[in-house]
Amino acid sequence: MSKTRGSRRVSRELVLRALYQWQLTGDDLARLLVQAEEAEEYAQANEGLLRTLLEGILTQAPALDAALAPHLDRPVAQISPIEHALLLLGAYELLHSPDVPYRVAINEAVELAKRYGGTDGHKYVNGVLDKLARTARQPEIEAAIR
Repeated sequence: MSKTRGSRRVSRELVLRALYQWQLTGDDLARLLVQAEEAEEYAQANEGLLRTLLEGILTQAPALDAALAPHLDRPVAQISPIEHALLLLGAYELLHSPDVPYRVAINEAVELAKRYGGTDGHKYVNGVLDKLARTARQPEIEAAIR
């Protein structure tokens, strides 16, 4: 049974963990989904969102890194795996989830960075995603300013 209700935040947290694991081990989507399903919090997650985000990010990772690159102050390889995972998550939502307001996409990544990232990692994630949003969501941002 596919679960479409549930916490979007818990789903994003499980995606973060899966992306971290993927960066360290290179595990495929099937293995990452099994790991997510074994997590204690999985019962509260929105299964559909988790699967959509994880599959989309893994498929689009090179394009997401390319979209992020102009806004980074260093090569992707020098970014911590947690911050990189959060940048991929935020970039995916900004570029491929128009139903998610840009402020929500950024805020969710920043909140996870505060919880899991290094000192001031949340500031870095916020700055990079804010710059990406200015191009990816320009009409939405302009409408919000008016």
